[in-house]
Amino acid sequence: MKMSRSKKKTPVSGMAAARSEKQDKRLYNRRYRRACNQSLHMNPAREVVPLLREYSNPAAMAKDGKAWFDPKKFPRLMRK
Repeated sequence: MKMSRSKKKTPVSGMAAARSEKQDKRLYNRRYRRACNQSLHMNPAREVVPLLREYSNPAAMAKDGKAWFDPKKFPRLMRK
């Protein structure tokens, strides 16, 4: 009996040794929420909150984005 294996449909993978950016995203979102809360606490009538990009830097995260690859050359990357 042969077991089925889960396969990706799109040949895209992250470009780095890190498996995830979860810790980076947690850190940046924590900074952003803190800044929003402080700005609203100082002026409750304020309608504009700070931008997320003011408190995060995608270039400094663990991965450097994603890239397409040839699934015939790298079949192992097609596994989930």
